[in-house]
Amino acid sequence: MAEFEQPQIYLITPTEFELSQFPDRLGAVLDTHEIACVRLSLATRDEDRISRAADALREVTHARDVALVIESHLLMVERLGLDGVHLTDGARSIRKTRKALGDDAIIGAFCGTSRHEGINAAEAGADYVSFGPVGDTPLGDGTKAETEVFEWWSEMIEVPVVAEGALTPQLIQTLSPLTDFFGIGDEIWQAEDASAALAALKSNF
Repeated sequence: MAEFEQPQIYLITPTEFELSQFPDRLGAVLDTHEIACVRLSLATRDEDRISRAADALREVTHARDVALVIESHLLMVERLGLDGVHLTDGARSIRKTRKALGDDAIIGAFCGTSRHEGINAAEAGADYVSFGPVGDTPLGDGTKAETEVFEWWSEMIEVPVVAEGALTPQLIQTLSPLTDFFGIGDEIWQAEDASAALAALKSNF
């Protein structure tokens, strides 16, 4: 994923979705907006469900030349023909994952709110580092990735950065000059028309 002057959109799937409907919804968004990457982010641990979802989404994304990465399940990347993996344990398993998947795979690392973890992930060879949540959410322990983290990163570090989690129009406006990607998921999937919801968010760039 390359860096651009204006932030790009990195779509995150819902943690649960209907396989009969969601691929079409995703396709509609990809047909309307330029999307850098899609992350399959299912909560289930059911291998069959994950495989079927990945197969369905891969058809949608690859038909439109959009990369598809999967959250956490690095052993499924090659088997399912995906483009990479989004690791949720910061820098800890990046080197091992790179060795397993090779140089061409996209390897991203979610580093919560920790600059230290972010630097370690960048040094270990992550293709991007993601911080969040940036907005208020009842989930987790209430810690937020503050604007200062993105200010510091954009000045000091070359590795692309993703802002994600509880994004609002106001936060998008504030972070647009400081982040390479916005990780957008529930912010649009909860709307009836996800493409229109994404257009509304992008108007704050």
